[in-house]
Amino acid sequence: MEKHWLFRFRLYHLPFWVMYHYAWWVVSYGDPLRAANTILFTPYAVEFAFYVVFQAVAVYFNLYYLIPTFLQKGRYQAYIGYLSLTLIATTLCIVGGYYLIPTPSDLCFFGFVGKALPSTIASTTLAMSIKLARHWMKTRERQQLLEKEKLETELQFLRNQFNPHFLFNSINSIFFLIHKNPDVASASLAKFSELLRHQLYECNDNHIPLDKEINFLANFIELEKLRQNKRTHIQVSFTDKPVSHLSIAPFILMTFIENAFKHVSGNEDHWINIYLELEEDKLVFTVSNSTADKESGQYSGIGLQNVKRRLDLLYPNEYSLDIQERTDSFTVRLQLTSFAGSAVKPLQLAI
Repeated sequence: MEKHWLFRFRLYHLPFWVMYHYAWWVVSYGDPLRAANTILFTPYAVEFAFYVVFQAVAVYFNLYYLIPTFLQKGRYQAYIGYLSLTLIATTLCIVGGYYLIPTPSDLCFFGFVGKALPSTIASTTLAMSIKLARHWMKTRERQQLLEKEKLETELQFLRNQFNPHFLFNSINSIFFLIHKNPDVASASLAKFSELLRHQLYECNDNHIPLDKEINFLANFIELEKLRQNKRTHIQVSFTDKPVSHLSIAPFILMTFIENAFKHVSGNEDHWINIYLELEEDKLVFTVSNSTADKESGQYSGIGLQNVKRRLDLLYPNEYSLDIQERTDSFTVRLQLTSFAGSAVKPLQLAI
């Protein structure tokens, strides 16, 4: 059962209210020492205590009862009515304290109300502002957490959707080799086991070392070479610069290479060119391949849609993807750019 609002009051809040009202007395007297002496060693200590206690009660009654019961449920008229009554009742209680101490003869009941009511409204407004600010910050934090979890879930879904697609094509390649050349199929199985090891154990994070991703691409290309006929010309150039200190999202580059090999199968003369270079703070990856005139819409499949979505999620505004479709060739050029201070860096230090 939820505790009553009175039990939510924390004693360690009391120093805050003492200092809050003391600050007002300092402003009124213009001297911190005189204000402290008045509060502690004169009958005005009763007046000060009335302000502290009754305004604190009014504030917590508003925060923990009126707001949850009326304001948060959309009962605005009832909330304004009860809040007004609370302010009036608190003011009257504070005014009662004035009659317990000696006061100047020129002050009367309405003069006391003129001092107590604005102070009560100010303290209540301050407390509501702090409460609403904390509530807004917590709500924003929850929204950011939910958005992060949503993005992570979506990324995981995209990876799970992509991996079976890759496995299916690789198994098809090995199946083709078993019937064509069993000895070559044995070598391809060894390459395939290395690909599986990378996929299952080395790429479970959002980013992996770039050198491991390059090795994975090289193994896949070697596997594809085994099943390609001699009329397919394959040219591969990976950067010779040190890359072990850099990382990249797994399977981003793989999609483009896989699509290139998928569309050069057959008995015709075909070619594939693959280049990966580091240019200052950018990774430049280019894949181009020949196609028959009858082929079109090569890059409209699930694989490319997934990789575009992953690029949007992992590298927002930090990549450029250019796809050029011609009658006899396709060219994909991907640039990943590293910016200092970005939320997710395209190329970042591997941890």
